[in-house]
Amino acid sequence: MITSLFAQSRNLAIATMMLVIGTSTAAAQSTQASSEAPNIVFFIVDDMFPHHFNFLNEGEKRVLTPNIDRLAREGTVMLNQYTVSPLCTPSRYSCLMGRYPSRATNPWFLQTTEKNVQSYVEFNTHIEKDNQTLPRMLQAGGYITGMAGKNHVIEAKTLKKFENFDADAKLPENQSKLKANHDHVCQAIREVGFDFADSVYHNNPDFLGLHEVAVHNTDWITEAGINFIDKGHTSEKPMFLYFATTLPHGPSEGHRAWDANPLISAVGYLDEAPNVQPARHTIPERIKAAGITVNDDTCNLLWLDDSLGALINKLEDCGELDNTVIYFFNDQWMEAKGTVYEGGVHTPSIVWKKGGFTAGSTSSAMVSSVDFAPTILDMAKIPYDSNTFDGESFLPYLDGQTQEPGRVLYFELGYGRGVLKDNWKFMSIRYPHGLAEMSLEERTRLLNEWNAERHRKHLEIVTEDPTAPFSHLTAIPGGGHAESISTGKYPGYADPDQLYNIAKDPGELNNLANNPEFQQKAKEMELELQKYLDTLPGTFEL
Repeated sequence: MITSLFAQSRNLAIATMMLVIGTSTAAAQSTQASSEAPNIVFFIVDDMFPHHFNFLNEGEKRVLTPNIDRLAREGTVMLNQYTVSPLCTPSRYSCLMGRYPSRATNPWFLQTTEKNVQSYVEFNTHIEKDNQTLPRMLQAGGYITGMAGKNHVIEAKTLKKFENFDADAKLPENQSKLKANHDHVCQAIREVGFDFADSVYHNNPDFLGLHEVAVHNTDWITEAGINFIDKGHTSEKPMFLYFATTLPHGPSEGHRAWDANPLISAVGYLDEAPNVQPARHTIPERIKAAGITVNDDTCNLLWLDDSLGALINKLEDCGELDNTVIYFFNDQWMEAKGTVYEGGVHTPSIVWKKGGFTAGSTSSAMVSSVDFAPTILDMAKIPYDSNTFDGESFLPYLDGQTQEPGRVLYFELGYGRGVLKDNWKFMSIRYPHGLAEMSLEERTRLLNEWNAERHRKHLEIVTEDPTAPFSHLTAIPGGGHAESISTGKYPGYADPDQLYNIAKDPGELNNLANNPEFQQKAKEMELELQKYLDTLPGTFEL
């Protein structure tokens, strides 16, 4: 059993470089994956808490997740895995691009950055069709590439709108819009380097346009993953599957998740329910038999785990599992989602292959979400220019090499930036000019508009108090829903500069930035942060 994640020891100018594939036969052959190149499954989940992991003390005997547990038992748990930006969109950007989300160039990001007069990372960092992505590089290197599940990062413009959120999804015009939107998003996904895309949610279920389809359908996503494995197997190429669950992100109520109508999907009503996972009605029975509390949380987690199990079984059935590497990654830690506190950025990952890695069952190497792309390319033996990525490969650490002390990890989200080095964490919170002086009238207007939209979509209202403080993520009084669990939770939350000794204070409760005893360390860490800011586009004044 692995002890509490937070108790574990935590021991550039980057230019945009496009991978150029040679036109000569010899050059083309040099970039093709060998027949021994591993299949790679990148299984990314959404919004997990520490107690969702059975292999951590926080989750021990609280959840039934035999397939996740198998990966942890037979693979390597990356104890010090971090995400650059703990929010759905930028976290996924860093995984698929290997670059910091503030390097995004899509119009929405540039517009919001200009409006805030500083680089502003949130749901706005989208991948565009001319970007050099991980799947595109794998594709060029001889892989067949596929995606199923939640998108929320690849740019898909001009989706059809629904005037009435509560309209009947079975109406022909609404069914047509849902299908058109799904097809449009799948095409956008193919344009960034995926050969296959199906069973895709372009956003979270609550944001598909109609309340009736605002439910999860994990079986539908799994069916697409299985179909891609079939396609990859018959192609005789190594395969890369980016499989993004919509769970355990809300909605979490059983009737909109594990116990929802299995015919409802992001594309509308299906003709028949997928039959690729254990029957849903067995979920509470199996949890109860394991002596675990049956509730929507545990049911959703087992449903998610069944999806992983179905993919593993399919790979085994077609003889591909022995040559497959599985990455299991949670996009952000939910204890402080929407901030660069440890409870948001510090999220465990697992890397599995048959027989395991030399590193053993755990690794304490400090790794970032921008490291996935170069690590995967190294595993595939596909060459790349080191300047392509902000991250670095952690394959050497899986292979048993010890990481030298001193690696600095960088974080960015909303109005916050941070760095972590040798157990010291430094954060800066900088609000745009004028935000602090916003009038009560303007605060009230913003909050009322925000709450009206949430009410229209039957979503929870965080606050109706226009005097509530802003969060680290959004200019909405009291913060948006994504970060509401952490807004104001930390004693130093409102402090512009924050310094923490993570080894002694893993909960980040004692801000040392203004403590005379630690002024030198604060300055040292501020300089580390400035080094990153100097290499990135846009501005963020310390």
